[in-house]
Formats: sequence, structure tokens, C-alpha cells
Amino acid sequence: MHGVAETMAVVGTAVHAAQSGEGLQDLTFPQLLLEHARTRPDAPALREKYLGIWQTMSWARLAEQVMALAGGLAARGVRRGDHVALIGDNRPNLYASMIATQCLGGIPVPMYQDAVAAEMVYVFRDAEIRVAVVEDQEQTDKLLEIRNQCPELATILYDDERGLRHYFQSGVESLHALVAAGRNYNQAHPGVVQRHLEAGGFHDDCAMFYTSGTTGSPKGVVHTHASLILPSRTVSRQEALGPNDEVLAYLPMAWIGQNIFSYAQWLINGFTINMPESQETVMIDMREVGPSYYFAPPRVLEALLTTVTIRMEDAAGFKRGLFRHYMEVARKVGGRILDGDRSVGLFERLQYQLGDWFIYGPLRNTLGMSRVRLAYTAGEAIGPDLFAFYRSLGINLKQLYGSTETAVWVCVQPDGQVRADTVGKPVEGVEVRVSESGEILVRSPGLLREYYRNAKATAEVKDSEGWYRTGDAGYFDQEGHLRIIDRARDVGQLADGSLFAPKYIENKLKFFPYIKEAVAFGQGRDQVCCFVNIDFEACGNWAERRNLAYAGYNDLATKAEIYALIGSCVDQTNADLARDPKLASSQICRFLILHKELDPDDDELTRTRKVRRGFIAQKYAALVEAMFAGKDSQFVETQVKFEDGRMGSVRATVAIAQAKRHGSLAGAA
Repeated sequence: MHGVAETMAVVGTAVHAAQSGEGLQDLTFPQLLLEHARTRPDAPALREKYLGIWQTMSWARLAEQVMALAGGLAARGVRRGDHVALIGDNRPNLYASMIATQCLGGIPVPMYQDAVAAEMVYVFRDAEIRVAVVEDQEQTDKLLEIRNQCPELATILYDDERGLRHYFQSGVESLHALVAAGRNYNQAHPGVVQRHLEAGGFHDDCAMFYTSGTTGSPKGVVHTHASLILPSRTVSRQEALGPNDEVLAYLPMAWIGQNIFSYAQWLINGFTINMPESQETVMIDMREVGPSYYFAPPRVLEALLTTVTIRMEDAAGFKRGLFRHYMEVARKVGGRILDGDRSVGLFERLQYQLGDWFIYGPLRNTLGMSRVRLAYTAGEAIGPDLFAFYRSLGINLKQLYGSTETAVWVCVQPDGQVRADTVGKPVEGVEVRVSESGEILVRSPGLLREYYRNAKATAEVKDSEGWYRTGDAGYFDQEGHLRIIDRARDVGQLADGSLFAPKYIENKLKFFPYIKEAVAFGQGRDQVCCFVNIDFEACGNWAERRNLAYAGYNDLATKAEIYALIGSCVDQTNADLARDPKLASSQICRFLILHKELDPDDDELTRTRKVRRGFIAQKYAALVEAMFAGKDSQFVETQVKFEDGRMGSVRATVAIAQAKRHGSLAGAA
């Protein structure tokens, strides 16, 4: 701890100077860490579940680990401005390595741990990465596979040593060994890391996140300490976040949302980050932790709802009836009670309280949300029914709007003003306006500095006055809340000129537990047609309860009974669309169930599971044209990529079904 104590003493001078002015306004991420270690050394900073037991790391212990790792990275040649890759699940040593890199003025580049090796080559070459910190053998093997394609990559540092005992390739080293080397380096070169840390400025580059690449090669989004900290600090004040909050860090480190909620706001507020043992144990670990501050993209909330639906379908008849009765009560008054609506009558409140005892409370506990006081969803539009479901349970789920380029925070829904059809009002200090074409423009202290080595792309989205073009279409309502329609490039018109918003339609379909993914087509056409991916678990459970035999996803997707089930979901979606005056013409005319699941490994989805609509339309052009041509079926052969990189193909004759359309009910509504 001697080296840490010296460093904290040095930084303490800078902290004291900052406090004498405007408070802790200009501290970098490493300096924020050392401030927590100085003022709250024994408070829990990180918890990790390992072999079934929660292990806690204090702020002082974390600071010691960071300084040792920084010394080790310095010994391995990491200098100011160097890029260091981070690949793996959320792990204490990966977080410590991220801060250690920033101590030296280096720039961490988190990458998706589920990406195949070939996908990583572009980022390693583009960022000229020499050092990579990885979680385990799987990630080490990926980098060894592509090492000859990435000439700059010299050092691979792994955290989990299982399976790596007999790896003797040059430049492959454990983080445990790096920590020991770092301590030796710090003793032999006293003050070097401290000087790097002191030299770090609030407006220096501190991280780079690669975009999902839905329309081309990924771009490196360069952020500074200031751009990540300033808006995160503003929202932290708005939502009264503090050191007593608990957060579950379970989303990919490569995603900007995870870095804001479980890194930037963590170091700003000093709350505790909890890291699950694995992706398979997230739900169990979440129930044990009971987070008070929670974030989930819509796909996670959809999966949780599917789990609930399956369990209720398997329950006894009395329990199913009780669930349906009280969920109807919750649907009517739950959200209003959560918003503090005083017009809710005494009898309705009593009914809701009974529902809370019998249904909502146990359900929140099952979901691990018993202690959640604040929850956000973002990343893509959430279906209004899905959003209302969680709020009806008494969970304070709110929408926010932002992107990688804006450091997430653009708009947030204030308490008491939460609605399913808006993303709230602009965050304090953030300017938002809508261009004449309907595109949303943002000016914010959280904007990216640039796209790395891509001045042309930077100039295309960020003008000389600092306005960033989001690419989203939307408008402000009369109360000043922003409404997002869709991606500007995706919003279009049918052949008759009526509005076509595919994402809106897809989100309505995905509310149903039997539908995992949907892709709507209709731009310039006289009707709307749709691809559907069934949820294999939910549909499989439904089939088993009806003694319907099936051999796998492909077989289940062809069953007439499953087509009828999905057809009923499409019918309900069309009934909802019929009530919308702008989208009544966008009811689905025909649909099919794809013979395979859309997969990021096949380039059909991004790593954040966003649909690559253009690529899908091109890859499955025969199916798209068959739907619009009125065919009953179409044979298709599809190339697929296996986890080990081998290629294969899936052949199927895909049935195409007619959907029921409803007359416009907009006037009646």
C-alpha cells in the first residue's frame, strides 16, 4: 500500500485545490478512484461472485491493484495515447486495467466478448492496438488466432488462468504476473505513474468505443473524461444517486451504456458494482444482490417477461386466474399510483395493495427488482405494452435517449412525467432541436470528440457549431417531451404515401413472449410484410403443453399450430395499429417464420442485437419478394457461421401466411 498512499497524497493536493473552487469538478477517472480510496478506504467498491461466493474489494484495495497494474503496463511500454483492448465479461481486474490504462494517459478500447476472432481484426488494425487485456482462455485463443493479421499486437494479458498453464507463446502473460512486475516497476521507478496521473487532464481522451456498424465498418468513437463525466454527474444529481446504491454490472463492457452506468457513474458516486458469476447466473445473482439502480435494454426486459409468461402458463388454473385478475388491476392503476396520481380511488388502491401482496411483490422478487428505486431502459425503442407492464408492477422504469456519440445522456424522463410514447425532456446542459427534415440534432458536453482517424465521418455528423446529427426522426410534444419515431433512414412511406415506421411495428410484435425478433418491410410497397423469429423457449413450452412434438427450432418453426399462434399475435398487433390514425395503413398483410434465428455471427444483428435491416433484406431477398408476390411458400438455402468459424448451410421451404387486417378504428379511439 506504500505506493498507493504516496499517490493519494499527491492527488490529494489537486483534490483540495478543486474543492476550494467548484468542488470535484475536474478530476479524471483515476483521480476520482483515488479520492474514494482516500476518503472511504474500507467501503465496498466491487463485488464479484466467484465459485458461488461473493468476494468484495474495497476502494483502497482497488486503488492498490490499479497502481500495480499501471506500473506493469508502463513496464510493458504503454504510453500516453496508446490504445489498450479490453475483452471479457465484467470482472474486477478488467475494470482495474481500464483505470490503470487511464492512469498512464492510455485509451481503453472495450470490445464485445462474444465477437468471433475475425470480427476483431478490423478494430485491432484500426486502433493499432499493441496490448490487450482479456478475461480467459477463450479470448486468449481468439487473439492468438488473429495475431498474424494484427502486426502491432505484442502483448496479451489474461485474468483467469484456467486452461492457460501450458501456454508459452511470446507476449502471453497473466495479469497476476503483471501485478507483481508492476510493484517491482513502481519501486524501481518511484513517482513515474504518479507523474502520468497528475499530467492527465479533464479534457484528455479517456476511452474509445466502436459503433455497431449497422451500415458499414465500425467507427471508433473517441470520448474524453469530461464528455463521459459531465452529463453523468448531472443526471446523478437529478436522480439522487449516491454511495449507498447497488448496481449489477452484467452487460457488455464494449457497450457505452454499461460504461456510463457501471463505470462513469460508479466512479462519480462511489456506489458498489456487483459482477455476476456468469451470464447464465445473472437472474440468480440479481436476486441475491437486490440492486437499487438498474439498467436493461428492451431485449433483456422482453426476455424477463417471456420467463414470467412461461412460468404462469405452467401454473395451476387458480394461480393463472389470480395472476390475470390482478395484472388487469395493475394495468389500469399501477402506473398512475407510481406517478403519484391522486385521482386513483380508495377501492382501486386497496385492490392494488392486495395485488401487491399476492402477485406484484413476489413477482418483483422473482425478477430481482424488490429493491429497485430507479431503472432505465434505452438502446432502442421499447414497446409501450412492455414498458407499461413493468411500471404497473411498481418498478420505477423510465426511458432515456442517447447514443454512443452522446455519452448516452440526451433526454431523461422526470419522475411523475413518465409516458410510454416519449423519452422525456433534455438533460440539463443538453440542447436538442429538430431539423426541417425531422432529424433530431444534439449539442451537449457529452458529445464525442471525433471518430478516430475519420475526419470525413466526423464532419458528416458534427458541424462547426457543435451540433450532432443523431440520424433519428422525432418531434417535441406540447409538454416539451421528445418523441422518437424511428431511425430517420428507416422511416418511409408506403406506395399510397402513408407513414411506414418499421421499428414501431416490430416492437409491438416483440411484446408477445412467442416472438423474439421481427423485421418489417414495406418502403415504397402497397402493403407491409414481416419476418418473425419465434422465441424457441416460449414456443417450445407452449408446444409441449399441447403434446406437439418437434425436433428443433427449424422443425418447430414450420408447424401449422405455431403459425396459428404467431398469427394471433400479428392479429392483435394489427388491431392496435388500426387505432393509430398515422399507422392504420401499416397493418401487416403477410408474414413468415424464418427457418433460423437471426444471429450476430451471421451479420444479421449487431452485437447489441440491433437488426441490420438492409443486410437482411439483401440476404433474404427471395423470401421478401415471395411475400410481396403473394406466394404461399418459398424454398431458401442460407449460409450460416458456426461458433468455431466453420461455414455451413440451412435449407428449408418457408411457408408464408396471410394476416387479418382491421378497418381503421382511429376515429372511434
